Formats: sequence, C-alpha cells, structure tokens
Amino acid sequence: MKILVADDHELFLKGIELVLAGRYPDAEIVLAHDYTEIFEIIAKQDDFDLILSDLAMPGDVWSNAIEKMHSQLPDTPIIILSAVFDREIVQKTIEIGVSGYLSKTASHTEILEALDIVLSGGAYLPQDFLQTQQLDSKTTTDKLLRDLLENRVTKKMPQKHLTPRQKSVLEGVAAGKSNKVIAFELGMTEGTVKLHMTAIMKTLGVYNRTAAVIEANKQGLI
Repeated sequence: MKILVADDHELFLKGIELVLAGRYPDAEIVLAHDYTEIFEIIAKQDDFDLILSDLAMPGDVWSNAIEKMHSQLPDTPIIILSAVFDREIVQKTIEIGVSGYLSKTASHTEILEALDIVLSGGAYLPQDFLQTQQLDSKTTTDKLLRDLLENRVTKKMPQKHLTPRQKSVLEGVAAGKSNKVIAFELGMTEGTVKLHMTAIMKTLGVYNRTAAVIEANKQGLI
C-alpha cells in the first residue's frame, strides 16, 4: 500500500505518519508539505492507494488543488484532514469527488475507522457533522450527504464468493507480488491475472487491489 499525506504543519504531519505506520506497517508513506510538493510528487508517482490532505496550504487555492488532484488521480481516494468544518466547504469537496472529510481534532479511533471505510470503497463524513445539517433532499449535494449519513456505518459489503483461482490470485496480491510473478506461479498469463482481478474487484464491490485485499480479509476470504 502507498499513501500520500500532505500538511504544512510538520508536527501534525509526523503524527499522521505514526498513525498510518501503526495501522499499516508495510505501507509506503510519502509526505508533502504544500500543494506544490504534492504535484511534484504525483508527477513522478501515480500509484498511490490513498491521499490524505489538509486544505489550507501554500501553493494553490484549495478548491483548485483538490480538483486537480482528483483529475490527475481519479482512482485514488482522497480524505481531507482540516480544522475547518464549514458546510459550504465540505459540500464543495464532496462535489469535487473526495471520499472523506475529517477534523484535525478527530480521535485516533475515528481516523482509523475513516481509513477502513474509504479503503474499502466507501465514503466517510463524521456523523456528528451530518446530524447537525438541515438537509434538503431536493439538492444533489444534500442528497449525497444524506446517503453518506445513512450508509456510512453500514457500508460493509455482504459476504461474497471467490473461486479457488481468484483466491490464489488475491493471495498473491496480498503478498505484494506483481501480476507477472502471480502469473508465473499460477501458470497463467498476465492478462488472465488482470481479468481475475477485475472479476474479484467487481465481486467485492471495490475499485483497486488494495481495497480488494482489505475487504477479502474482513470477510475471511483469504
């Protein structure tokens, strides 16, 4: 797993790095201190499984920067970590396409819960925030907010079935093996491995390899 974390406050940045390292000890964690550094990094590396970013940072206007990040890495979920919980700002980030929004005062437990939900293909907003909003079901954004409130806690996917071959492929992914190595060990082509992974992700209701491993582990499939 590879995670990009961005914040212009060094102490907070290091604190989040420790939280992530404790939860995902094998993860590669890349740190950025402003928007300029973020885009320098993703220009060279586009294989992040998750981005955690502050909003108010040097280098760009937050709305432009988040939209650019989402545009350049559309398959990478983004979680906002911010001291600001203004309704319009939260809604704007949702409209852009972020997968989660957390307060910098969030507890260790809440941060880990948000990470698990987002990496499993879900979306996260603090329930306390959602419950204080007067949601208008006629507007697209408020409908999304309401859906998040209703589905946030119950996002876990129902039990699914993987074929023995799919389990073997996913076990290889969980071990950090490339498609080429998995194909060689299982006596199949790389194309067949990719087809299996596409089927696995569809079955588990997730969008990338990391989320598939996490969801399969949760369900005891591997």
